Amino acid sequence: MKRLAGRVALVTGAGRGIGRSVALQLAGEGAKIVLNDLDDEPAREAVSLIEAHGGEARAVTGSVTDAQFPERFVEGALDHFGAVDIVVNNAGYVWNSLIELTSDEQWSAMIDVHLTAPFRMARQVVQHWKQAAARDGGAKAAFQRKIVNVSSISGTHGAAGQVGYSSAKAGLIGLTKSLARELGPLRVNVNAVAFGWIETRLTQEIRGETAVNVAGREHRVGMTRAALDDLRNRVPLRRGGSPEEAAGSVLLLCLPESDYISGQIVDVDGGVAI
Repeated sequence: MKRLAGRVALVTGAGRGIGRSVALQLAGEGAKIVLNDLDDEPAREAVSLIEAHGGEARAVTGSVTDAQFPERFVEGALDHFGAVDIVVNNAGYVWNSLIELTSDEQWSAMIDVHLTAPFRMARQVVQHWKQAAARDGGAKAAFQRKIVNVSSISGTHGAAGQVGYSSAKAGLIGLTKSLARELGPLRVNVNAVAFGWIETRLTQEIRGETAVNVAGREHRVGMTRAALDDLRNRVPLRRGGSPEEAAGSVLLLCLPESDYISGQIVDVDGGVAI
């Protein structure tokens, strides 16, 4: 029996990288997946991968920073699968610069995608969960529902040149701990993972101009060979983590085995934060 059979999981930013691996691993445990990405093509590819492995999935594309997105995402899941049991707030990107070069637009963009969007998602899904509890007449749920937020060791420890990103990821930790206290009586676990160096397109070695497009703006991403070598020396495991390894930590916090874990921030960094 698959451990998440019959559950419905929402995963933002799941068209590529860590988010796609999260969606695939949750589907592998039997969850029905509603995934999001900014772009149609990677979202469709992720759905096709899940279906090719015998799972069920649908995509809801668009920006998580759109104020109407959470309602569209949650209602899409309810219309298609009839429930929402797991929410993984994974979508995000980096827009780095030194403090004196950080514009208000840049600051707001990092706060919006990494903190405001997860807040809105939680607000939307909790309304549904409270209504469901009222309809059930207070009957005890058969299982715990889960929210997993994706933070970063930049949020737990800070990072030079990432004032907006680090502040947003630190704020997400406060949101996680507050929601864990507030939603515990509803049998909802709220936890976060704080990723270190995970090998994705955001941390690939820079070869020429590498960028991601967000809302029509190109954001340069990647790291120099020197920076990657420095990271490797600081990680006790002497390597970056794979998207699959990162996704495994999220899966853990969605499984029944984690039903008594809530309000925790799990460092997934190869030992850097020891």
